[in-house]
Amino acid sequence: MVTSEQRRRQLAREKYERQMERRVEAQKKAKRRNVIVGGALAVVLVSVGSAFATGAFDSDPKTKDTAQATPTPPAAVTPVKGCETPAAGAPNGKQWKTEPALTVDTKATYTAKLATSCGEVTLTLDAAKAPHTVNSFTYLAGEQYFDHVKCHRLTTQGIYVLQCGDPTGTGSGGPGYQFADENLTGATYPAGTVAMANAGPGTNGSQFFLVYKDTQLPPNYTPFGKITGGLDVLTNIAGGGVKGGGGDGAPNADVVLNSVTATKS
Repeated sequence: MVTSEQRRRQLAREKYERQMERRVEAQKKAKRRNVIVGGALAVVLVSVGSAFATGAFDSDPKTKDTAQATPTPPAAVTPVKGCETPAAGAPNGKQWKTEPALTVDTKATYTAKLATSCGEVTLTLDAAKAPHTVNSFTYLAGEQYFDHVKCHRLTTQGIYVLQCGDPTGTGSGGPGYQFADENLTGATYPAGTVAMANAGPGTNGSQFFLVYKDTQLPPNYTPFGKITGGLDVLTNIAGGGVKGGGGDGAPNADVVLNSVTATKS
């Protein structure tokens, strides 16, 4: 016969076992949730990396429809140190079917001057290590392709670059041709680097980025020159921040390439 004391102990043991079962189940759920959160974070990081690689910002079709139905006035430009009203004019938007013939002199020094609405930035281009890239860049500069083109993207968290070269200002435009990557072995992206944006291997076009602070990136973006003057201009632009207050998007500064010239010496 079971005594009352034995019954009490049995009930206590069963209660303890139920508590332990609930605790184990709770731990399992927490573990699953952590895995999901970790997976979601990985997706976010991959998405951020993909956005940078493509040089494009995705747009929401719903947003487009709303904008068409209810036009809104353009947002006021935030004043940024050193920036002025861009020169009058619009990108010529020229298109070519094939990469220009390789005429660059790999033994010469090429200098590019970016006269922006926020100040002048000077580049020294490395034709020896990136001949096709420098050839394309100097060709497009000679065609006034970059003139009046907006620098459409600024990143201020994780990677520190100003991206330019798309005449559409959307991050998806280009000259109509693409060419192969160059100079990727051991590529790094310290402050002062000039490199090509792309949408994957062998998809270089006209978009490039200027690194204003040491940045960690995989060696997937062709470095083709150095910033030799005007790094302070980029620092001022970065200091103005991103529209909407995030770390990646259109800069508050109205940064436009008034003109881009390239010379051989």
